[in-house]
Amino acid sequence: MINRHLRVVMAEDSVVLRDGMVELLGARGCEVVATAGTAPELLAAVAAHRPDIAVVDIRMPPTHTDEGIRAAVEIRARTADVGILVFSQHVETAWAARLLAGGAAGVGYLLKERVARTSELVDALHRVADGGTVLDPEVVTRLMRGGQRRRVDTLTPREREVLELMAQGHSNRSIAALLVVSERAVEKHVAAVFTKFGLRATDTENRRVKAVLNYLAETGG
Repeated sequence: MINRHLRVVMAEDSVVLRDGMVELLGARGCEVVATAGTAPELLAAVAAHRPDIAVVDIRMPPTHTDEGIRAAVEIRARTADVGILVFSQHVETAWAARLLAGGAAGVGYLLKERVARTSELVDALHRVADGGTVLDPEVVTRLMRGGQRRRVDTLTPREREVLELMAQGHSNRSIAALLVVSERAVEKHVAAVFTKFGLRATDTENRRVKAVLNYLAETGG
């Protein structure tokens, strides 16, 4: 069977990986009509080009947590006819569930390290663009378990270190001094902790206190 011509928007913050994938997909008959390095760029590209499918990495600037998959959920809500293939190193169960909540047709979620050949990726793109579903077995396993992993386990080592110091009562300035990093770097880690713990800026309660309470509850500290 001859696969149809696919128009693709590619969202990947690594320039080297992004350029490599554009070249590989082009050689396989896919037209990458736009690339994006951030979630806003992805949303704009999909709105402008209305591709057959968007290939989305989960972790994108500025916090490198879940900006990409959040954008994928938004694309799904706005333009259901655009297929979504999440292509990442990470499994974000809660957001994967939200992505699939409206139905699995036209949705894929593959882990980068488990795709051995370009032909596998291209095949997945065609299946998703044609309304099919492609899910890595690891993603399915996590979803079946209900995403029971503790939120604290989603933190990077540095984010956990920052949160531990927050729990000890340190300010951002104090944490920056202790870790010998800039205060701006600490602010970014704190923002990532808030995001992973689901603490929105609109919360009336102190997010810092709630993050520490969640940390203590999950670690028994």
